[in-house]
Amino acid sequence: MKQKITYQGRSLFFNFLFVFVNLIGLSSIVIGFHPNFKEFQLLFLLLGFGLILLSIFGLIIFKGRLLMSSVARVIVGSICIISGLVKANDPLGFSYKLEEYFEDGALAYRIKELLNSPSFSMEYLIDYALIFSVIICIIEIVLGVLLIIGGRIKIVAYLTLLMMLFFTFLTWHTASCDSKNKYLDEDVFSLSSEIGQLKLAESKTNKSIKIVSKLNNQIIVHEMKQPQCVTDCGCFGDALKGSVGRSLTPSESLWKDIVLVYLVVWIFITQWKIKSNTWRNNLWFLCISILLVCFFSWVFGWYFPILFSLIVLLGGLWMKQVGGKYLGNTLGSSLIVILISSLFVTYVLIYEPLKDYRPYAVGNNMLEKMYDGANGKYQTILIYKNTKTGAKRTFDAASSEYSNSKIWEKKNWKNIAVENTPIIEPRQPSITEQFNPFISKKDVSNAELTIPFVRRVVELNNSEDSDISLRNYIVHEKKIVVLVSKQLNKSNWNSIERIKSIFQECKHNNIPFILITNSGRGAINAFRIKYGFNVPTFVNDEIELKAISRSNPALLIIKNAVIKGKYPHRSIPKYEWLSKNILFKK
Repeated sequence: MKQKITYQGRSLFFNFLFVFVNLIGLSSIVIGFHPNFKEFQLLFLLLGFGLILLSIFGLIIFKGRLLMSSVARVIVGSICIISGLVKANDPLGFSYKLEEYFEDGALAYRIKELLNSPSFSMEYLIDYALIFSVIICIIEIVLGVLLIIGGRIKIVAYLTLLMMLFFTFLTWHTASCDSKNKYLDEDVFSLSSEIGQLKLAESKTNKSIKIVSKLNNQIIVHEMKQPQCVTDCGCFGDALKGSVGRSLTPSESLWKDIVLVYLVVWIFITQWKIKSNTWRNNLWFLCISILLVCFFSWVFGWYFPILFSLIVLLGGLWMKQVGGKYLGNTLGSSLIVILISSLFVTYVLIYEPLKDYRPYAVGNNMLEKMYDGANGKYQTILIYKNTKTGAKRTFDAASSEYSNSKIWEKKNWKNIAVENTPIIEPRQPSITEQFNPFISKKDVSNAELTIPFVRRVVELNNSEDSDISLRNYIVHEKKIVVLVSKQLNKSNWNSIERIKSIFQECKHNNIPFILITNSGRGAINAFRIKYGFNVPTFVNDEIELKAISRSNPALLIIKNAVIKGKYPHRSIPKYEWLSKNILFKK
């Protein structure tokens, strides 16, 4: 008689023990490959692989594979929900990260090398980055829910494995990318264009540039280029950076995905044993999943994921019960989760992320964020070589061993290398020098001269060759209203009359009001004429403006360097409300 497959197998106690040992072994391997534990790498690796092999053998003997796959389902499912939600909270931010991968020298160069196709490009996908961003977020949440509540686990196992292999490829690419390497790239230029003529001239002296074809007023150029390495995979959006102070390093992200692939493989190889959850299974799965989500919520300093996870998990189970013949199944559960996730994504796209992890979040002190970086700590390693025997010696420059050796005085020893190894990595301030609203003195108009600081700088220095920076002025002003627009001609100006009203009231109450944009002076002048809005306007790098606000435009209220309010264009309040609740509130 065939034995019934159960979660406890031959011994629930021993199988739980083997699952625990398996996870400990997995953790030991990850620690062993972490650079901070390099000295004990062999110990951690031997311990890790030993524990994994021992636990796998035990799980096979005691028939605990179903329990191991169930634990994997809860872990992977919970991480998928929290990871998908964090990205869905800021789909525009995630789309910016995808745009980095789609640039020609980023992910495409791997495929150029793999297929030996220098003409391959992914840049056309940049226009669809936001669509991909939304789809990836929602798929991640849906798969996470289905892993936990069960149903169609074979299809879910295949899709989850494919998704994790895709993510692992991205993080491998990020971790292994070396900007010093070269790859062959192909570009097509018009022969009559300035850049086409430039490449034609460079090809005569630069061996890395080769003209392979010159037809129909076009030239095809092969050029050896350096890849554009993405330094942050964006796995958890800005959540880790905004909560614990830093994102995962590329290698840490890669190991995170390797661990998840390992767990998904357990689900994949036991898929034929997994049956639909009973109500008791669902109760256990949901409770443990919510506990894991609570942990991640604590790490991210954001407790909305607990509520969201409850809604999508219970919503999926509810649809199974009431969906009837056509929707009382995995399809119905998937549709309800897609609907809930889509409503959430739509809301944050219309307004702003529900949780703002960026340094320009409401309540943050910009002055503090400008100086919260840290210098790195380095170990200087000196390598000496004996010119007679070829022997080498390595010293820590700060050690007594080096100073006592006086090796630099010895005749046959020569210093051949100096290596600075970081002990503590330097950390940039949250708000870097990229935040630097400025105006060239030759562009200063009567509008900018209404700002006393600008007027003083112009009066003190008549030279037109320098720029006027408002970086320090903004954070030292008692009150200032800042309108941010990445590109004036791409902004939604439906609220322009309300913005103009706020500008006039600020002017009447001697509160500085400025506009920061990345548009050129021509676009700025055209905007002023079109809307009759002669506002003091300054220019800043667009990447930083994207970090300040996802909405285009957005209004910020800053008091003594603290961001007291940030409003997307769809919800800009009236001046009376701002005056009562923010500007003049003690």
